[in-house]
Amino acid sequence: MKRIVFLILGSLLLMACAKRKTEFPSGKIIDLSHPFDAQTIYWPTEQGFVLEQEQNGVTDKGYYYASNKFSAPEHGGTHIDAPRHFSASGNTLDQVPLEQLMGSAVLIDVTRQCESNRDYLISVNDFDAWEKQYGQIPNGAIVLLRTGFARYWPDRVRYMGTDERGAEAVAKLHFPGLSPDAARWLTTNRSIKAIGLDTPSIDYGQSTLYESHQILFARNVPAFENLGDLSALPASGFLVIAMPIKIAGGSGGPLRIAAIVE
Repeated sequence: MKRIVFLILGSLLLMACAKRKTEFPSGKIIDLSHPFDAQTIYWPTEQGFVLEQEQNGVTDKGYYYASNKFSAPEHGGTHIDAPRHFSASGNTLDQVPLEQLMGSAVLIDVTRQCESNRDYLISVNDFDAWEKQYGQIPNGAIVLLRTGFARYWPDRVRYMGTDERGAEAVAKLHFPGLSPDAARWLTTNRSIKAIGLDTPSIDYGQSTLYESHQILFARNVPAFENLGDLSALPASGFLVIAMPIKIAGGSGGPLRIAAIVE
């Protein structure tokens, strides 16, 4: 009798273990990142990305060896803004939980609105319109905003509004962003993990107070900026995996981000 009981318990344990086994999500993997190179777009006050070759060739022992070093500001190219960027109590880059950087995502497409207005502010009405068509933004979703500006990369004038450098050039920036009212609505009425868009900043180019940054980061919602082409993404039903460099105490950093679409 004991032998039978042990066999049954063993079978149940094996079944439980088998049920716990999960497969990597299937689907098409879409890279949402721009490469880092000499053309990478940074804020007008930054120097940009620099790659220096140290070794490239066959060694005296007969094997090939390559090694480089790079330098770059935290904020530029496809990157993440950690909440600490605009919140003294917000998570630094190494403190952002991995769970916030991956999961189910939705896409709000405002390319039509942005075609006629470089300074378009993505509004609560845009989210309302999306929800009327696709249902409420799910709890724990990653929200991506498509303005269509990724198609201008790396043309600084078309993408940012100016190719001038220095502090004086900041006032000449023109690109869409998230309105403070919409940022406030999202953090008050919805529970999202993170937000991202295909422009240089979650605030629009003409912002001087960066209110959407402040509102989002006060709630520890990180932002992905300078995303690549989002045109292949559906409105919902896809996954996002966003992996930044883990910089201790960082306010942001370079990001490799991809979507998985069924």
